[in-house]
Amino acid sequence: MLAGALCGNSSRVVDFIMRKLGLLLRSSESRTRFRAKGDALMTTTDALIAAVRKIEPIIRENAAAAERDRRLSAPAAAAMREAGLYRLWRPKALGGLEVDPMTGFRVIEELGRIDSAASWNLQVSIAHDLFGPWFGDDAAREIFGGDAIAVGGQQPARLAVPVDGGYLLSGSTPFVSGAHQATVFLGYANISENGELRRGADGAPDTLLVACPAKDAEIVDNWNVIGMRGTGSHDVEMKDAFIPAHWTVPWAPLQKPGGAYEGPLYRLTVWPAIAALTPPALGIARAAIDEAVQLIAAKTPAFGAKTLKDHGVVQSQLARAEARLRAGRAFFYGTFEEAYEEALAARPIGIELKARMQLAMTHAMLEAAAAVDIVHEIVGASGIRDEYGFSRHFRDIHVITQHGFINSAKLQPVGQIMLGLAPDWPFFAF
Repeated sequence: MLAGALCGNSSRVVDFIMRKLGLLLRSSESRTRFRAKGDALMTTTDALIAAVRKIEPIIRENAAAAERDRRLSAPAAAAMREAGLYRLWRPKALGGLEVDPMTGFRVIEELGRIDSAASWNLQVSIAHDLFGPWFGDDAAREIFGGDAIAVGGQQPARLAVPVDGGYLLSGSTPFVSGAHQATVFLGYANISENGELRRGADGAPDTLLVACPAKDAEIVDNWNVIGMRGTGSHDVEMKDAFIPAHWTVPWAPLQKPGGAYEGPLYRLTVWPAIAALTPPALGIARAAIDEAVQLIAAKTPAFGAKTLKDHGVVQSQLARAEARLRAGRAFFYGTFEEAYEEALAARPIGIELKARMQLAMTHAMLEAAAAVDIVHEIVGASGIRDEYGFSRHFRDIHVITQHGFINSAKLQPVGQIMLGLAPDWPFFAF
């Protein structure tokens, strides 16, 4: 019956296969390939993962210092910079690698397996590179060129007072991860004239996207938190910092990236930047499960006669953790593969696909957290002792669950779209 159906619809089957093949070919074209030693075919993703593993010892050696000092260590940041990781999503025309979203996610995830702080700092920086299209090529070259490391925070908006040639920028922004290694801070600013906010026809404040040189800002040492301590997510304050006009741009949806930013990556606008918040959680969960497997194989619980690996409940719970992580991860990567195919074809990214991207990133993060919770339960008292990594994994991932861009509250606007309601998440307009 199946053979007959295939024969009877052979032209449609061939068309279907060719369409799928075409998608694969277009996808593969977005990933640079080269010949490595032994004439083995290696993708850019493979090479970047290899680069991460090469610097893994440096990052691990400095992880405790990052946790203690509440900032990414200088040796770890330098190793990441020398490996080219901060240039993942920077345009080739500006000296970047311009890799596809999934390759960027994989690098962030692999770093998350090694160290949450390094992973988080990287995603924050490469995500901010995706704001380059708003500024245009000339300003972007000044802001993001060379060894620039851009980070920032979104709320609350700062104040920008117009002066000759630009603005005086003042205000304080919390949660600026990677502040210590940054060369430039990005964020929003409301224009203030004569002590009052300038407003548009709709009554909303006139808001700018602003880049401020790090040398003109002050880091306020106040990152005192239960998890993700090594990210250095301190407040950053500006006091009448002069910002040239071409380092500012009205903050509004971008219609069509051009110039150095005309590639498919930038057609997804802010969405890879938001989604980059999820891979650190995937990496943390991967590390937690892998470390649990090692512990379970050797640990005999108190008052017990057999190792944890011989307990049926431990076996099934471990499998549940693995399934939840893998399922969430597959949904996440699969959704962004779909979105990137739309970008490759230069098709508009509709609100339904944006909703699926938001759903995928939030769901994958929550499933990663659930996997870590399962690990926390099955490893017992080992989960609260500092000599193991479990307590840090638990603390770190539950800090990530509170992030306003991917927390469980962001499921609500997805449901609103599914029900034909107007979503209350403004980034669906971008």
